[in-house]
Amino acid sequence: MVGASDCPPPIAERAYAVGRAVAAAGAVLICGGLGGVMQAAARGARDAGGLTVGIVPGPRHQDANPFVDITIVTDLGHARNAIVVRSSHAMIALPGEYGTLSEVALGLKMGIPVVGLGAWTHLEGVIPAAAPEEAVAHALERAKRIYATPR
Repeated sequence: MVGASDCPPPIAERAYAVGRAVAAAGAVLICGGLGGVMQAAARGARDAGGLTVGIVPGPRHQDANPFVDITIVTDLGHARNAIVVRSSHAMIALPGEYGTLSEVALGLKMGIPVVGLGAWTHLEGVIPAAAPEEAVAHALERAKRIYATPR
């Protein structure tokens, strides 16, 4: 799950719904561990009984939002975006700024499926979704295609 670290309530509500749907599907929610979209998605996943992983850019575990179950400290700043992407089997991207754009671009470059939920769908390779549940279904279906095949 990638998106803005500071977002308006409608975007946070979408992120929360994505988190709930990820957990309901039995998947693990991976995010950047901070606020905004990341916190809303982690809260949604946690509320639905799911597991959350936050990969934080700074040097402290305490930087993670309170809904992260497992915190991975990188002290890499924005370079941690590559770890968020590489740790994901698929990504769901909500509106954000250049940090989110870098994660979307890295996902596309690395062959990680990227689903755009109200954002980034103008980029070639981003799979459009109109609703949180649809975004999760697309992400899981594409992840299964890739990771069910022996490498």
